Amino acid sequence: MKFGYARVSGLSQDLAQQKEQLVKNGVDEDNIYAEKFTGTTEQRPKWQKLNKQLRKDDEVVFTKVDRIGRSVKVAVDIVNDLLDKGVKVYIIQLNGYVNKQDAMGKMLFNFLTIMAEFEHDMIVDRLAQGKAYAKAHNPNYHEGRPKRRITNRYRKIYELSKEHSIKETAEISGVSESTVKRIRK
Repeated sequence: MKFGYARVSGLSQDLAQQKEQLVKNGVDEDNIYAEKFTGTTEQRPKWQKLNKQLRKDDEVVFTKVDRIGRSVKVAVDIVNDLLDKGVKVYIIQLNGYVNKQDAMGKMLFNFLTIMAEFEHDMIVDRLAQGKAYAKAHNPNYHEGRPKRRITNRYRKIYELSKEHSIKETAEISGVSESTVKRIRK
């Protein structure tokens, strides 16, 4: 069976391009596992779900090496685990299968995982430098999300929630049930 795995790190990022590439490379849309989760760990819910169902002679398609993992250790561990189970690993970026016995393919895969980790580290460094600069030059700089202001609308929703269920309050006020739950707290 042929499966595809797509991943982005940020919630605001889009998976559409990766999914499109996977479909173009023969993966049925129903067999694509996609998630918005960091690549620095193997503990990703959709990845774990896919990995549990993979069997010998199955194939997993990734668009790029850094979609497997953002650290050398994570990417190499995942690929080695798959190959040891007899699962074929195809990377569109490499235009081929990962093969531990092919010296050139192994070197290219390892090089790309090193570059993926390097790129991740550079992003982290730039973010840290930007925060340090902002702290030093902006007296109003605060890390994290701004504190939520309690508006009149929130007060009205809170009052409504005292008299109605969460679902009814959401329908009446036009906000989601999770927003009503947050306001109630």
